[in-house]
Parts: sequence; C-alpha cells; structure tokens
Amino acid sequence: MIQVKALACELPFENDIPLSRFSSIEIAKEAMCRGIAAQISGSTVWRWLHEDAIKPWQYRSWIFPRDPQFEQKAGRVLDLYHGIWQGKALGKDEYVICADEKTSIQARRRKHKTLPCDTKRCMRVEHEYERLGALNYLAAWDVQHAKIFGHIESKSGIIAFDRLVTDVMEKEPYVSSKRVFWIVDNGSSHRGQTAIKRVQTKWPKIVLVHLPVHASWLNQIEIYFSILQRKVLTPNDFSSLDILANTIIEFQKRYEQTAKPFEWKFTKDDLVKLMNKLIPLACAA
Repeated sequence: MIQVKALACELPFENDIPLSRFSSIEIAKEAMCRGIAAQISGSTVWRWLHEDAIKPWQYRSWIFPRDPQFEQKAGRVLDLYHGIWQGKALGKDEYVICADEKTSIQARRRKHKTLPCDTKRCMRVEHEYERLGALNYLAAWDVQHAKIFGHIESKSGIIAFDRLVTDVMEKEPYVSSKRVFWIVDNGSSHRGQTAIKRVQTKWPKIVLVHLPVHASWLNQIEIYFSILQRKVLTPNDFSSLDILANTIIEFQKRYEQTAKPFEWKFTKDDLVKLMNKLIPLACAA
C-alpha cells in the first residue's frame, strides 16, 4: 500500500511514462509493471489513496513566489488588514484602501434571446454571440468600512487610476484623514517608486503599499471583483457597452447597501507557515 501511494505521488513524465497525470487505473497498471503488486484494481488503488486524500488525477495552476521580499511585502499588507502599520495600531483617522483594475470586460450580445428558467429547466443562454467591444472597471474598497468606489474607463492607465484616487480622496472621511493606505499590485499605472512619488505629490496623505509580484490573492478588491464576475458578468449577455457599464455601476451601488468588511482570516503566522512549506520546494527546483 505504501509503495502504491508513493507511486501516485510521482510525476509520470519524470519516469518516461507518456502521461501528464495518473488515474487510479494507470497507477494500478504501473504498480503491476514494477512488480509492486501481482494483481491490483483501479478501485483498490482509489480506495487506498482516498484514505490520505491523494488525488494525482487532479491539478491546479499556481505561480511560485519569486519575489525575494515576498514575505516582507505580504506581511505589511496583512498587518494593515488587522489595523497595524510598522508595529503600531492605526488611528481612527487612518484608512486602508484596496484598489485595482478589472480590464477588458467584453459586452457579448447573444445571437438568440436568453430564456429564463422554468419548471424542470434552467436558464438557457445561446452559445454564439457578437462581440460589441470591451471596457475597463477601476474600483477601490475601504477594508474597514466596506465602502466601494468605482468607475468605467475606455482605457486603463495612469490617468484612469489617478481619476479613481481623486474620486476617493476628495470625499469624506478621506479628505480629512491623517493617512490613507492604498494597497495596489505592480500594474503599470501604479508601479514602483515613480508611482509612489507621483501619488504622494498630489495626495501627501496617501501611503502607497505595493503587493509582492504575483500576489493578487492578497488584494481584497479581488474578492469584490469575483463577486461581480459571478453575479453580473456570468453569463455575459449585454446588448451594448452602455448597458454593460450601467449594470456594473448599478450593481456597485446595490452591493454597498448591504456590504460588510470581508472576514480576512489569513494572518502573518499563516504566511510564515506557508513560506516554510515553500522553501523546500524552492531548494528542490
């Protein structure tokens, strides 16, 4: 049994087996070829692997952290989510904003009218569609107070991002705040020291905090974007760009009426545990 489980945890191509991943039947065949078992079935292999939740037939895509300061940069963001900056608690007049762009949102007009659900029938959406163009949605999320700001742009970039920042910073309580921390990724419109200098020249109260590269999962605005994608943009059936833009903004207003801060449970301790798991993988690469 142990040898079969070990076999299941191998990558087939590393042993010159022309498979991308093992199935329980393929594992059974390989176990018999190697002499691990004289006779064994795929169902038996599946049952043994199920005991340890080993599923070599499944896979998920990921990006290995390559930023040498990944833990440090991610830790700063996680501290902010828990109301801490450089070891000190944030004041009542300090705020945390997550911001990003959801780019190239298409308007797809279906070639047949979408049919609503009925008795014993789910909603039906025509597979074929016409592309009517695309737009960009820039949004910012107040982490502590569950406020959402956003607008539609024909193009993303520095001008569009600065317009979003202006939308937020000209409103209360941010205009009267002591500091506003903006958590952003490394997109071209707000990347590096150049962006920090540009933003702080216009808005001295802002502290621009960059996520590590390939760490969008640490940006809370992505949670909101996933809700928007699920509730508004899937399935995509819009007869014009104007209707698409209006629907997104109306959903934003509707969502904020009942929004609550996201229950963020991933802490710096969890980050340390994750990095400790990844270090051996990095050394083996």
